[in-house]
Amino acid sequence: MEEQNKNRTKWLHLRLKPDEYQKIFSKFSKSTCRKLSEYARKKLLDKTVIINYRNQSLDELMTEIIRLRAELNALGNNLNQAVKKLHSLQQIPEIKEWIISYELDRKILLNKVDETKKHIQKIAEKWL
Repeated sequence: MEEQNKNRTKWLHLRLKPDEYQKIFSKFSKSTCRKLSEYARKKLLDKTVIINYRNQSLDELMTEIIRLRAELNALGNNLNQAVKKLHSLQQIPEIKEWIISYELDRKILLNKVDETKKHIQKIAEKWL
């Protein structure tokens, strides 16, 4: 049985004006195609070309959520370190100092949680 050659062996040469090339390249860059030749092949053969769609409000949301996640992780680490230190304290003055530090970290954490709630509320209002 003879194997069929599935490689592309035929060339199609095409000359374009700079503005024509820019127009095609602009549409290609918005698609999910990895190469310009793949995009051109699909268009010429009337195949479906999938276009990326960017949602600006979703991009802004993701940026804000990523920032808040990093801050909450840092605050969680601080809280874990504070509790670990509490377990190692021996004397009452050290415990009083820890309590002051803990209360400060707790206030910061609660402020960040409130900030997160407000952002989530804003997003919910936009989407609903």
